[in-house]
Amino acid sequence: MTAEADRLAAEYFQTGTLSGLPRDHFIDGRWSPPQYGRMMETFDPGLGRAYHAFSAGDADDVATAVEAAVRAGPDWARSRPAARGAVLARTAALLREEAPRLAVIESLDSGKPLQEAEGDVAGAARTFEYYAAAANTLQGDSFPIGHEYLGYSIIEPAGLTAHIIPWNYPLSTAARGIAPALAAGCTVIAKPAEQTPMTALLLAEILHRAGLPAGVCNVVTGTGQDAGAPLVRHPAVRHVSFTGSVQTGVNVMREAAPNVTRVLLELGGKSPVVVLADADLDAAVEGILGAIFENAGQICSAGSRLVVDRGIHGELLDRLVKRAEALQIGHGLKRSQFGPLNSAEHLSRVTAHVESARKRGLSIITGGNAIADPATGQGWFFEPTIIDTAPANDPAVQQEIFGPVLVVQPFDEEEEALMLANGTDYALVAGIYTRDFSAAHRLARDIDAGQVFINEYFAGGIEVPFGGNRMSGFGREKGLAALEAYSRVKSVAARIGK
Repeated sequence: MTAEADRLAAEYFQTGTLSGLPRDHFIDGRWSPPQYGRMMETFDPGLGRAYHAFSAGDADDVATAVEAAVRAGPDWARSRPAARGAVLARTAALLREEAPRLAVIESLDSGKPLQEAEGDVAGAARTFEYYAAAANTLQGDSFPIGHEYLGYSIIEPAGLTAHIIPWNYPLSTAARGIAPALAAGCTVIAKPAEQTPMTALLLAEILHRAGLPAGVCNVVTGTGQDAGAPLVRHPAVRHVSFTGSVQTGVNVMREAAPNVTRVLLELGGKSPVVVLADADLDAAVEGILGAIFENAGQICSAGSRLVVDRGIHGELLDRLVKRAEALQIGHGLKRSQFGPLNSAEHLSRVTAHVESARKRGLSIITGGNAIADPATGQGWFFEPTIIDTAPANDPAVQQEIFGPVLVVQPFDEEEEALMLANGTDYALVAGIYTRDFSAAHRLARDIDAGQVFINEYFAGGIEVPFGGNRMSGFGREKGLAALEAYSRVKSVAARIGK
């Protein structure tokens, strides 16, 4: 895999693009050009320049996709779960076969280091593999309503599902929504972020080659306003999965409300990593670095707050600063340790957050500046940044920066650590580092979060349900809980006599 990916990366640097990149929507089992011929560009964040053009869809393109999905819906819903699982299993195999190309395209579109993109592709394959087997777990219950009655439930697909996919993990997020929806017997229309449309388009084509009937999975590209909003508010859509910002999530709910469409929201986070005095500092350093600097901090579940015992505060920060300053910064396709932010617009937002913190007098102990790739002088990069000892009510603590910025909050007692951990409007995930079994599980019990990691940040996988509470959203992706999200229950009660 590595050799082929590196060959494709070299091709890109020689030619400025890659051959065979999709330009059209994928609708009804084939490539479908935009109805009005409008195109838009996708950018390489590592060089800060456009490298390809793709379809700028609108409500008419969405309507065409909806027509295809509605036609395909009944047959797919009635298909045997084992048959649906077989398609997903073949998709997993094809993802593994084509992993080098997919990883290079994912890295190029998003900016993330190639080795991280390779992990994302492997995770997407595992997702389809998991739901290939999980399709066979969809079964109803019987109800004890008396000898003269028969009561049972039927599990049905939710119907046509819309998937609004973010730019930070394009393939991973597409897979974790599309795979369980298809396993449950739903049809799909996905709208990837306009910054990162490539791998979602390629996934739809791979699904079709794996045997998915035409119209069951469709991808329409374009902006959120022109393509996403018409999709969410279409009356034929019965379920919307959205991953993104809180404000956009509120808008999605508002657009879906007139049709009483079900909505699953995975929104922002300001997740704490709580490090107690007895923690294994080697493990904690590795976990914290990955939690905030992987994908340049552009992760909803990033560990963006370090809640640390004051007794180890100095030692832990010394080690973190040293490691952060040693990270190799560069273009994702060069397998750097730390890549760019996804867009010039997002770089401006992150920069504004940190500049505001600096003006408020917060202590920025490393980083804090927008920079370029040291090798080329190009790209949208921001230094790995640590802000020390921020007040609990400071915007740097309370607001999601969505970049490589770690905010440190020291504490003296476990009760204070819990108060700080729960001290924002977000409740997505949390990390805990300690050797004390009881303390770990007390904190895991009492921290308000949809998922808690103990002694390894990002522990778990597709098998573990994921989602947030409060301003971090509602509903669960991943695990068997995702199958429930894309299903509905019909109860039957019959009098059958003595």
